[in-house]
Amino acid sequence: MTSSRILRFAFSSNSAKQLATIEPKLANWPVVYTIRNSSQIYVGETTSAEMRMRQHTEPASKKQLEEVSVILDETFNKSACLDLESQLIKYFFADEKFEVLNGNSGIVESDYFDRDRYQKTFDQIFSLLCEQGVLTRSVPELVNSDFFKYSPFKSLNNEQSTAVTDILENLLVNIKRTIGATFVVQGSPGTGKTIVAIYLMKLIADLKRLDESEAPSEESQFHEFFFGENRELAFKLENCALVIPQQSLRASIKKVFKKTPGLSEKMVITPFELGKSNSKFDLVIVDEAHRLQQRANQSSAVLNKQYREINLTLFGKDDLNKTQLDWVMAKSYHQILLIDTAQAVKPADLPSEVLEREVEIASLNKNFFSLSNQMRVLGGDDYIRFIGDFLAGQADESPQFEGYDLRVFEDLQEMRNEIIRLDGEFGLSRMVAGFAWPWVSKKQPNNPDIRIDGLELFWNQTAQDWINSKNSVNEVGSIHTVQGYDLNYAGVIIGNDLSYDPQTETFKFNRENYHDVKGKENNTTLGIKYSDDDLLEFVKNIYRVLLTRGIRGTFIYAVDPGLRNKLLTTLNH
Repeated sequence: MTSSRILRFAFSSNSAKQLATIEPKLANWPVVYTIRNSSQIYVGETTSAEMRMRQHTEPASKKQLEEVSVILDETFNKSACLDLESQLIKYFFADEKFEVLNGNSGIVESDYFDRDRYQKTFDQIFSLLCEQGVLTRSVPELVNSDFFKYSPFKSLNNEQSTAVTDILENLLVNIKRTIGATFVVQGSPGTGKTIVAIYLMKLIADLKRLDESEAPSEESQFHEFFFGENRELAFKLENCALVIPQQSLRASIKKVFKKTPGLSEKMVITPFELGKSNSKFDLVIVDEAHRLQQRANQSSAVLNKQYREINLTLFGKDDLNKTQLDWVMAKSYHQILLIDTAQAVKPADLPSEVLEREVEIASLNKNFFSLSNQMRVLGGDDYIRFIGDFLAGQADESPQFEGYDLRVFEDLQEMRNEIIRLDGEFGLSRMVAGFAWPWVSKKQPNNPDIRIDGLELFWNQTAQDWINSKNSVNEVGSIHTVQGYDLNYAGVIIGNDLSYDPQTETFKFNRENYHDVKGKENNTTLGIKYSDDDLLEFVKNIYRVLLTRGIRGTFIYAVDPGLRNKLLTTLNH
């Protein structure tokens, strides 16, 4: 039974003072509190609720709030309160009942003494808030939501926090010197590149939205940005955009921005919308910048026409060597590129040498940041490294990934049953596959796409937010639907587009079994032909992405017997 109590009273300086005479700890004790009305909420922590309530009645941004709830516990200390405050902000935002008025500038992941014991107390508090209807969904449901995974209120680890601080500091210096700058953040799957992008967008918005009385405490490493010249320079970042090449991920983040004070869904745009914009942006952040395209045949005649028109407008001629990265540079004064060159999955994606050049330039200017700490997969950095090594033909045995469920299945039906079972228990468990079967159901909705050993399956029936769609647990997601997303458990089908020859101990790409037309067509525009060896690297990248989606576990079924046996012997070595 928790020792925590929740005290509720009207939001006014007088009521807090009166209550302090009844409960002395409100004048001098670490607490966490919320101030809310029916649609908005603010979460805070303090050692003097009485004094803090008086301060909160001053800013105009909180005048409309009506009720205070103070979470009081005899065992609370400053560290525990900071942790609970951070978690409540994330959960209230993910719950979508309230508009969360907080800035994100103080939310950094920190460890402290006896944290595991405090977490049990917090879990009881969350359950109590659900019982009271303040939270409308349980914590497991909230954690599985896109609003939690792509929240601008995420806690940063030290590596991410350092990158955000240094980028913002250098960005403001360059604004003062009136020179442009390009920053590059590189990281493998699960290191939190997207979180850094969203956090920066929100932090910059908060610098312009919040007054000095609402700045983070002096303990926050972002405190100094909210005062003096730094704050004045931030106001010069009037027009900011987040470019996301992938359709599905872009749609999810638009929803998050729509619900975030200071941000707008209009800030989340496509490369084409950037290129066609009438204005030049002060700052453009490009998430998954490796998915920007070089000149190639587009998916529609309309986009081919737009590509020509954008080049003509920006450069005076339709230069075939201009890429969408050139558009970013031409349409912005400052740029932040978030990349992983091993996640390029199509020939039309930016060539690796283009990105390597940006890394080199950013490094020379001390604007390059590397993220290496694994934030997604419980198997950690060792698992990510193992997947890369295996696909490179350099892993003869698998290390033990404590707490991570990695399995190779010899029966696809058995793997599917396990995914469905785990989805019922944890949620967000899905089947995904390489593009090794034609998408016949697009024209024949009742005709299954994938047939293996008597099992019939359909590709994802929606391109946007498929993972959260109604029937997704019964479907199979493609690379274009899942890149950038997290799953609790991923069941990965490796099709006959990739096989393994035990005699030569090499992987082989099978063109006839690869059915992504755009994924294998030659670039006639630039006169580039792609060999099987070229396409093999893209297909390996596809499976590298698919095999690094699962937070709790990854299950693998390989159609090719040689590859299946290689997986079994490697994992059981």
